[in-house]
Amino acid sequence: MSDLKLFNLLATESFVYVCTSQLSSRNYKLTYFNVKAVAEPIRFIFAYAGVEYEDNRVEHAQWPEIKGTTPWGQLPLLQVGDKTLAQSNAICRYLGKKFNLDGANEWENAKIDEFVDALADFRTAWTRTFREKDETRKSEMMKDVLETVVPQIFGTLDATIAGNNGSPYLVGKKITWIDLQTAHYLDMFENLNPGVLIKYPNLKKLRNTVYETDQIKAWCQRRPATNM
Repeated sequence: MSDLKLFNLLATESFVYVCTSQLSSRNYKLTYFNVKAVAEPIRFIFAYAGVEYEDNRVEHAQWPEIKGTTPWGQLPLLQVGDKTLAQSNAICRYLGKKFNLDGANEWENAKIDEFVDALADFRTAWTRTFREKDETRKSEMMKDVLETVVPQIFGTLDATIAGNNGSPYLVGKKITWIDLQTAHYLDMFENLNPGVLIKYPNLKKLRNTVYETDQIKAWCQRRPATNM
């Protein structure tokens, strides 16, 4: 199946949130479920860059039909014209470079990739708790996340910002896509675990800095309300 036919299928009977009034000017189409999760950093990149796109939100009832037509059996997917890109971090990396939200040099981009991998480790440990059915085991897993995973990863990221020569960001002197991604996951995690950022003032400041930008603030006000 061609990329174009794939995305025609994805659009069928799906919820499409229009992010611009000029349909013909959109060159990008993002397909994901009607939740924030791993697609929200991508939406943040579009919002911060001020770039128009189609926010195609697929209902979960459609997923069994769609899953087999996707490259990896997963969402999100990004359509750029007649081309398709999968995997959330690959999409973020592509758009970050495209919209000048990447690092200033190869080293900064390598550090961004390092922090992306660290966040992936955190997300893996965290999301395992959602899939655990046994409540006792779930509680033990969450305790390990809060007492072991969070201090290791949040502590290292917080110290990274502290050592960034007065910059509030993880890399360099300007905001990059890793800051947008990190702020989103910090916000999600703290919403479920109030006060978790108290020990990490630099991460808390990063989260607040991102969410207080005009672009992200405007996006958060107009985006569809979802539980996750």
